[in-house]
Amino acid sequence: MYNSEWYQNLIQPPLAPPNWVFPPVWMLLYLMMFGALVLYSLKRDEEKKSGYIFFVIQLFLNLIWSPIFFRAQNIGLAFLIVVFMDIFIFLTVREFYRASKFSGTLLIPYQLWVLFATYLNAGYLILNE
Repeated sequence: MYNSEWYQNLIQPPLAPPNWVFPPVWMLLYLMMFGALVLYSLKRDEEKKSGYIFFVIQLFLNLIWSPIFFRAQNIGLAFLIVVFMDIFIFLTVREFYRASKFSGTLLIPYQLWVLFATYLNAGYLILNE
């Protein structure tokens, strides 16, 4: 998937979790994101177009972050992407919450985890550039 030697040689920021933590956390977060999207879709409410747009944008940013960070080894661009992810996840949470409080609430752990990922990305950038 990626150059593990490059990643293993990076100076780790404080609080960086072990690698085994990431797969189960992301699996749970993706399940919660899917649940939030389903609940949002089922809720009969006013125009929901902006919620769908924000969701797709944040998901796209989520999907391109790993190849940019690990394959391209571009920590700076990955940081810019994760900052925009933070913004679009916040907008998604806000829109989903307006239509369904539970739907928006399901996205809060995702928002918190990506904020933590932003901290980690900034740490890699500062410590390794």
